[in-house]
Amino acid sequence: MNESIFFFIIFGFIAQMIDGTLGMAYGVSANTLLLTFGLSPMVASACVHTSEIFTTLASGISHFKFGNVDKKLFFSLLIPGVIGGASGAYILTEFPGDRIKPFVSAYLLLMGIRIIWKAFRKAKSQEVKKIRAVPLGLVGGFFDAIGGGGWGPIVTTTLVANGNHPRFVIGSVNAAEFFVTVAESITFFVTIGSLLTQYWQVIVGLLVGGVLAAPLAAYACKRISPKKLMVVVGILIVLLSLRTIIKAF
Repeated sequence: MNESIFFFIIFGFIAQMIDGTLGMAYGVSANTLLLTFGLSPMVASACVHTSEIFTTLASGISHFKFGNVDKKLFFSLLIPGVIGGASGAYILTEFPGDRIKPFVSAYLLLMGIRIIWKAFRKAKSQEVKKIRAVPLGLVGGFFDAIGGGGWGPIVTTTLVANGNHPRFVIGSVNAAEFFVTVAESITFFVTIGSLLTQYWQVIVGLLVGGVLAAPLAAYACKRISPKKLMVVVGILIVLLSLRTIIKAF
């Protein structure tokens, strides 16, 4: 790949600002870019998640520092997310992931609409409500690996749509994402590690830009009001989901 590494640094910065502030879309944004350059879904997802090892670590530390993490929610998502992510990464090396994307996007479209509706309905509590985090973590991790992104959109969207405070959901989901990403990356390296060495520019560029943006994004998450954050999250999910569905047909 002949593109300048600085291009991927800039894009990694923008993608992480979106992800760290809204709790989603680093993988979705970066994966979409790489697919337009002709990379296969398997290689694109592997590159994105390898770079995310560093960006999610920086983001998770930042969210802990700014007090955005609910520890009970964090630990509830951790192990299921790791299992789901590793399973999805392995399956992606055997089967194409593009066929699954429209179904995920249809679900996310409904969740995006629900978030916007709830944002204008009433104010949200500061406490995270109880939810079945185990199946949610499994599904989120699985589709995150399959689609090159989806941990944030699936897990964050579902938690916020069920009335949980956006700030603590975003912080907790971002912190758990590091461990999910590590599990996925290890799986990719075991199965297609030699192939990834050809795309070192992409990986390094995305991770450098993402690490630089992580502290700024975590700070922005703390300062933005819940209602505005929910509206932005909802609109972002709706637009990304519609784009994927339209492209599929």
